[in-house]
Amino acid sequence: MPSNNKHDPFDPELVRELATLIAETDLSEIEVEKGDLRIRVARERVVQQVQVPVAAAAPALPAAAHPAAAPALTAEADAKALAAHPGAVLSPMVGTAYRKPSPEAKTFVEVGSRVESGARVLLVEAMKTFNDIVAPRAGTVTAIFIEDGQPVEFGEPLLLIE
Repeated sequence: MPSNNKHDPFDPELVRELATLIAETDLSEIEVEKGDLRIRVARERVVQQVQVPVAAAAPALPAAAHPAAAPALTAEADAKALAAHPGAVLSPMVGTAYRKPSPEAKTFVEVGSRVESGARVLLVEAMKTFNDIVAPRAGTVTAIFIEDGQPVEFGEPLLLIE
């Protein structure tokens, strides 16, 4: 029920509608801003880690692998196996992935690049905010699964570090 105070812009019905929208879609959060009123509704996602036997993991791609040369992930099972690979860097959110900090800049990493743990390897933009994607471990980038400016989903494999 709307607030009785004309100076209180809080609208519980709007919050319910936003919560329903989140529940009906794959969104993890939504924010609405109008004048001084700003409402953000978010849901916490619980990610269950599954230990996959080494034999079931996706085979390591050669160092010369490139998105165009990488085998297409035709089955959801292949994507899940790849996401479970210990060197997979997954998207932490829905957004747009960028391989470079600006259109005229060079890419953060290429296949064959050596990275240190914590080094920025990509950006994912969500709701006009650029989020650094960092290497969870040191190693060599053996595959990159996204193109610059490509939309990505939560949990989608972005690249592989071995």
